[in-house]
Amino acid sequence: MQTRIEQCDVLVIGAGPAGSVAAALLLQQGRQVLVLEREQFPRFSIGESLLPQSMEYLQQAGMLQAVVEAGFQYKNGAAFVRGERYTDFDFRDKHSAGWGTTYQVQRAHFDQLLANEAERQGAQVRYQHTVTAFDASAEKPRVTVHHMDDSADGSEYIVEAGFVLDASGFGRVLSRLLALETPSNFPVRGAIFTHIEDGIDVPGFDRNKIRITVHPEHCDVWYWLIPFAGGRCSIGVVAETAFLEQFKGSESERLQTLVMQDPASRSLLKNARWDTPARQIVGYSSNVKSLWGKGYALLGNAGEFLDPVFSSGVTIAVKSASLAAAILQRQFAGVAVDWENEYAIPLKKGVDTFRTFVDSWYSGGFQKVIFYEQQQPEIRRMIAAILAGYAWDDSNPYVKESKRRLNTLEEICS
Repeated sequence: MQTRIEQCDVLVIGAGPAGSVAAALLLQQGRQVLVLEREQFPRFSIGESLLPQSMEYLQQAGMLQAVVEAGFQYKNGAAFVRGERYTDFDFRDKHSAGWGTTYQVQRAHFDQLLANEAERQGAQVRYQHTVTAFDASAEKPRVTVHHMDDSADGSEYIVEAGFVLDASGFGRVLSRLLALETPSNFPVRGAIFTHIEDGIDVPGFDRNKIRITVHPEHCDVWYWLIPFAGGRCSIGVVAETAFLEQFKGSESERLQTLVMQDPASRSLLKNARWDTPARQIVGYSSNVKSLWGKGYALLGNAGEFLDPVFSSGVTIAVKSASLAAAILQRQFAGVAVDWENEYAIPLKKGVDTFRTFVDSWYSGGFQKVIFYEQQQPEIRRMIAAILAGYAWDDSNPYVKESKRRLNTLEEICS
């Protein structure tokens, strides 16, 4: 039997935030968009604490009202804890113009919401459809797709697209098919995490902020606590794999043991119900040789993922979707475009800003900065802007000259 061939203007691989936002922006241009998602939504994902910068791109995509009305936990900043030390940043008091608030979201609900919005706007979204091959040798890229249907072996078909956007996240579909992956320069770290009924009744606890706690003895081990609406939260620990492997038992037992090593977390979660089995991911940091090629571009985590410490993943994902959609508008109009200079280099500029701060966090330098007791208000606002996701704002000296400025600040705070 002959394999059927379908046509579309743009094929998007993955229905997460990058894929859904890209689809919506392309639909605004009048494009025919097909989104293929390997999983069945809703599905669990981490990356639950959004940054305010991402709101701009949700607004561009016509999805903001749906997000605002969904009842997610309001977020206005980040709190940092180490031992007796506590500091927080209010993202509304920041250097960069733009949104200062956002939400903390269960990604199963959030991602389904965005995918539904893309579908409502006119995208065709197919779940449990897996891309198994990519061929860019012809005039249009051809993608082979496997669908798990009711037949014994499923069914296979081909899509010819004017362009392919890989928004497959940690699936990294095209990176693997085209052998684009390169080793990350970060040490191999892992995360153990779950959702719990937190039972927090401590006076003064701020549910409007993500809480990042440094391990009492190891500055490169940290915990996240992301409050959700309805008295639940996401809790996780991040460390190099050798450290995590010291702890035995189930993932849930290991996570609880690690969280309880921190006195403040132990007190905060004394009434918690650990009612959901924990999970672990290892070696999540990634890099690629190129973010684009003939007939395709990689969005968000499908290209490069740094680390979860500053919750930058979704922001990078939707920023990349916005950049790519704008370039495709010109490309489809017959204008000569330069994917390296118009997409890869601008996107990497912000990613590299985040990278500078991630590197400094794990070396302990940025921790000295954020816990420094004599912070200057204007510098605080510059740091708050980056923590809020404004890593592309060149008016901020800590974006324009990240390494030099941060190194100087570390020396002052030491």
